[in-house]
Amino acid sequence: MIAITGASGQLGRLVIDELLTTTPASEITALVRTPESISDLAERGITVRQADYNEPGTLIEALKGIKKLLLISSSEVGQRAQQHQNVINAAKENGIGLIAYTSILHADTSPLGLAEEHRATEAMLSESGIPFALLRNGWYSENYTAGIPAALQLGTLYGCAGDGLIASAARADYAAAAAKVITLDNQGGKIYELSGDKAYTLAELAAKISQQTGKEIGYVNLPEADYASALEQAGLPAPLAHMLADSDTGASQGGLYDNSQTLSGLIGRPTTPIAESVKEALKGG
Repeated sequence: MIAITGASGQLGRLVIDELLTTTPASEITALVRTPESISDLAERGITVRQADYNEPGTLIEALKGIKKLLLISSSEVGQRAQQHQNVINAAKENGIGLIAYTSILHADTSPLGLAEEHRATEAMLSESGIPFALLRNGWYSENYTAGIPAALQLGTLYGCAGDGLIASAARADYAAAAAKVITLDNQGGKIYELSGDKAYTLAELAAKISQQTGKEIGYVNLPEADYASALEQAGLPAPLAHMLADSDTGASQGGLYDNSQTLSGLIGRPTTPIAESVKEALKGG
């Protein structure tokens, strides 16, 4: 039996969709804080169990009978380390045979502030004695394409990544990799550095938006503090604004770049080009 945490999230849903192409629904367990939110998965034959990262008792109960666990990192930045420890403790109590964890690209050397909690989780996994695999995910292309409407409105794409290369991939690409790893045998000790096949700068992203919309969009590189302030003024909560600005700075230092093509090799196809992700984002509004 395979269990997936965060099953109602954007990545979790995509992983389950991918798993269903190779794995019977009866062998999949979806873990979620509010089971009613994924009642459609239960209707498809998937076992749905209530599990809250902050409530160890729910995790211990939810992981009974599970052989492999895909631990999708919590979305609550700043609380992740303890939440992940709760999951790992529950997995150990239930004798789970493998945890695959969605970490961050080159977590051990990453300059991104986001990497700190991922490094802490990787250390917890190492100390747990449970066999584990690390899915060190690079940036989701959707993290940038979500800003296209604002760029079109302003006529400018803002950031603070300088000329840093960003080897992003679509969320669906990372979901396909997670589904593959959690179903493979002998994955304990594996570390996958996952990223898109072809990297780009934010100036190149702005050019691709221009090409597809016919509207001239330039890229303006700001100091990190100014970019964070601009994001706040646009309505983003301060913690999120500062996290995104820090990540852009990390990109300028090579933190979002990798050219190993491990992701495409794992999923057996090229990763989704950024131009395709731009196209999909424009379709969506």
